[in-house]
Amino acid sequence: MGAKVRSGLRQNALLAIICVSYFMVILDNSIIFTGLPQIETTMKFSPSMLAWVTNAYVLVFGGFLLLGARAGDILGRRRMFIIGLLLFGFASVLVGVAPFSEWLIAARALQGLGAAILAPSSLALLTEHFEEGHERSRAVAAYSAVAGIGASAGLVIGGLLADVVSWRAGFFLNIPIAAVMIVAALRVIDVSPRQKGAFDFIGALTATTGMTALVFGIINASESSWTSTLTITSLFVGIALLILFVLNEKRVKQPIMPLRLFANTERVGAYLTRFLFLGAMMGFFFFTTQYMQGVLGFNPLMAGLGFLPMSAVNFVVALMVTKYVRRFGLARVLVAGLIFTLAGMAWLSQVGAQSDYWLSVALPMVLIGIGQGLAFAPMTSAGLAGVKNSDAGAASGVINTFHQIGSAFGLSVLVALSVASVQSGVSEQTALLGRVNVALLGSSLLLSLALIVSVLFIARKTMSAKS
Repeated sequence: MGAKVRSGLRQNALLAIICVSYFMVILDNSIIFTGLPQIETTMKFSPSMLAWVTNAYVLVFGGFLLLGARAGDILGRRRMFIIGLLLFGFASVLVGVAPFSEWLIAARALQGLGAAILAPSSLALLTEHFEEGHERSRAVAAYSAVAGIGASAGLVIGGLLADVVSWRAGFFLNIPIAAVMIVAALRVIDVSPRQKGAFDFIGALTATTGMTALVFGIINASESSWTSTLTITSLFVGIALLILFVLNEKRVKQPIMPLRLFANTERVGAYLTRFLFLGAMMGFFFFTTQYMQGVLGFNPLMAGLGFLPMSAVNFVVALMVTKYVRRFGLARVLVAGLIFTLAGMAWLSQVGAQSDYWLSVALPMVLIGIGQGLAFAPMTSAGLAGVKNSDAGAASGVINTFHQIGSAFGLSVLVALSVASVQSGVSEQTALLGRVNVALLGSSLLLSLALIVSVLFIARKTMSAKS
């Protein structure tokens, strides 16, 4: 019994290290949101180019996740986990001291590289050390709860620090967290077995540059037009590079994205659902914080606290989602989560200049929080369905890639649509409100597509298997 207790304590410590480290990554993805108005003013970003503060991070994060996952398999997951913590902490310092916009975007990209190493190593360690079944479901539920709660907590912490100190202050929090996690990882996590293999650098570069070109083309369309030479060229280059990426993955012996992972329709459904869901949620965070500060007149702290109705509900639901999945099944819980999120987003998209916060923002956020709490764990579990241990790193990389690329692609589309919808000659507040309404309506459409995909690829397969 004593051995079991020690084993249980070690498993809990391992899960805590994984979750805290992943929490830091997710926290940084959202901590900057409440500081966006300050960043836009002090560093002279346009409304559309402001998206690069976020996209520089998530594009590099998503583009190099697959290579980071492969590096964990070949060089050892614990080793890459620690390297990811070191790089992420260093880049956080560079963000905090950024003197001008180009520096800030470059430092955010470097942060994304650190996250691309850290995040897949975290999920692969979880898959490696927790057996499939109840044990892994519990660990995945905790990991997934971190994704939702970290995003919300980042808004509150970022708002507090932006209001009291500066938007820069939140990034210095990563230094002590990374240091403690490195020490803990060396003490608790065993050295992972290595696999022989090579790095697919061509795959990583074509994936990253292809998505960056696509996002640049979409954002540039909002600055100039969809018919401009730069826009068309960027979109063409992006599509060509992504096609080259797929062809490369079919050709190389050890691809960073094994195409065999897409042979399972449940996993494909999970990847696409996550892509669309995260695009919608990134738009929600990006535009709602600007609405609260630019239209309702909240300061950064109030804007961060304004997300608490969603955060609190999300936390409670995420803790109980494992029980719901056991009782109702993964597919039903996922579909219910998407329906709740869609209802809240559609309600929130109707906000106006005179809207009451509690009725028009807080209550829709409660629905979004319920939906997010229900949806994340089933999406993650479905993305790992039937994955062998030898593919754990690659599978976790694909999940996180669709998470980050969906965020960047969705946000760029929503920014482009929102900027194009605003008429010239209106006041700054009216223009902002117009962008918010269009963007949140676009988020609702993305969630509708996610719901359709989850029904067709995940729920229908589950029902067919039972019949």
